Amino acid sequence: MHIALPIFLLVATTISVSVLARRVGLSAPLLLVAIGAVASYLPQVPEVHVDSEVILLGFLPPLLYATAIRTSIIDLKRDVFQIVQLSILLVLVTAFAVGLVSWWLMPVGFAAAMALGGVVAPPDAVAATAVARRIGLPRRLVAILEGESLFNDATALVTVGTAVSALTGSFSASRAGLAFVIAALGGIVIGVIAFYVIEFVQKHIRDAVTSVAISIITPWVAYLPAEAIKASGVIAVVVTGVLLGFKAPYYNTAQARVASRMNWNSIQFLLENMVFLLIGLQVSMIIDQVQTSDLGLERTSLYAVAVLVTVMLVRPMFIIAATWLGKVSRWDSRPLSLREGAVAGWAGMRGVVTLAAAFLLPPETPHRESLVFIALVVTIGTLVIQGFTLGRVANLMKLRAPDPREDALARAQVMQASVDAGEAAMRKALADDPELADTPEAIIKSLQKQGMRRANLQWELLGNNDTMGPTQQYRILRQKMIDAEREKALEMRNEGRVDHEVIDSIMMQLDIEESMIVTAEERDAGLRDAGPLLTPEVRQGGCEHLEKAARDDASPQSHDGCQGCLEEGRTWLHLRMCTECGYVGCCDSSAGQHATKHFRATGHPVMRSFEAGEEWRWCFVDNLPG
Repeated sequence: MHIALPIFLLVATTISVSVLARRVGLSAPLLLVAIGAVASYLPQVPEVHVDSEVILLGFLPPLLYATAIRTSIIDLKRDVFQIVQLSILLVLVTAFAVGLVSWWLMPVGFAAAMALGGVVAPPDAVAATAVARRIGLPRRLVAILEGESLFNDATALVTVGTAVSALTGSFSASRAGLAFVIAALGGIVIGVIAFYVIEFVQKHIRDAVTSVAISIITPWVAYLPAEAIKASGVIAVVVTGVLLGFKAPYYNTAQARVASRMNWNSIQFLLENMVFLLIGLQVSMIIDQVQTSDLGLERTSLYAVAVLVTVMLVRPMFIIAATWLGKVSRWDSRPLSLREGAVAGWAGMRGVVTLAAAFLLPPETPHRESLVFIALVVTIGTLVIQGFTLGRVANLMKLRAPDPREDALARAQVMQASVDAGEAAMRKALADDPELADTPEAIIKSLQKQGMRRANLQWELLGNNDTMGPTQQYRILRQKMIDAEREKALEMRNEGRVDHEVIDSIMMQLDIEESMIVTAEERDAGLRDAGPLLTPEVRQGGCEHLEKAARDDASPQSHDGCQGCLEEGRTWLHLRMCTECGYVGCCDSSAGQHATKHFRATGHPVMRSFEAGEEWRWCFVDNLPG
């Protein structure tokens, strides 16, 4: 019981504070560190000392894996130049800068100073992306920060290990270089091997519970063998996670993917927030140790401020310089803009790996207590200073999060293409399979309507969001039906009229359907009107019809609404205009569907939105936006 109660309080506090932070719009990492620091001085709270092995072995692998399985390998390939710069070059530059400053100011040798540099060099993506998503930053910038965090810990830990070797007198330049190569290449090789092993096993598992259980041990399947051969367990976990995340739709069942996603979301939520509470809880212990050290608290605090300033200056200077050089020399085909570079430079909050690496310093390290204290000051200082001001810097640089309507337009494109592919597969199955040849027409039309409803939903989210579309009406009515169905099923369960397993299967079906409705509602709640909605350049189609429509846009034949609906006495949801003749028709979510009927009657391929604040086009022939 003496262990159970502290663990319970730790978990309960983590959950409560994280929920509170989300409700009041604060950064959970900042609030957890603050509450942990205050609690560390309470007499009722025991002294907390978290061994570095607990963090590096217990927390780091699952946290890296949880991020890696959601990281797009396409994004990594696209931004590999920026990620390599930040995760390797910037870490090394920061380590050397801090090492030189510490060596100059503090009474420590160069090896100890470099060890400190490696300790404070890697930013923590948990803190950065938590703030980034809360304040709203461009998606590519968030992806680069996450990609950086997946690999920078490996660089930092190798740097610390090399410096520790120098401290113990076993350092050589050739050995350090070889260790770095082994760490990187060995981590990649072990990661790929672990990926193939897990993929092979998962292909033969059809049970969702077993599949999720295997995914939970996967981080250590990659991490432990890599560490055993002195390779980078961090890189091994990242490589395994990224590859498995990319290939999961091909080998995993739908039930296993849904269950795994939910489980890993919960694991990541708990672990990534708990580590910041643990940072705060160690504040009093670290300060007490430094007060009784040879350097003392005041002197060490001055050194800590100098290191903190160095860390906060080196990152933006490096990123802005690299961005400018990339633009001037054109060696980077997709460089960050200077404004993006400025924000990325300020998103350098440190986290748990910094403190864990500090505790890796051997006991004989000169002034070890002071070095650990400096790591704590850098961690909390960057969390507070940069964490609280990152939103202001982003606003100053005029960077914004993606417009939810752009996402809705992209989803409409993907969903339309997917629905068309699904209908084509249905037609092929009806033609090829004799047993399906006599399928009732009512079933075929029902399947077509389901696909059409999913596609039309995305289009309904655009235009005038104050108007309730058919799919939203469907959601509201279906939710009321689900509530009634669940209530009746529970009534039958409570009366003992049906076996529990039967009721449980019905409840699961209702829960899955309701969760889909609630998830869609929460996602679509973020839509807003913010300037004209254009098709993002990366998603624009390049067909000849869209290129022609961009050159000559007809004038509208009507400004009163859908011409077909006006003639038939109908109402409409959203309006579209033919770019060739100016005909104004209603969207497919409207009862008349006159825009599509106009295309079928005339063959005019492109319609553009005729809604206020929207300037996107759609090609009916090639199913492409423009």
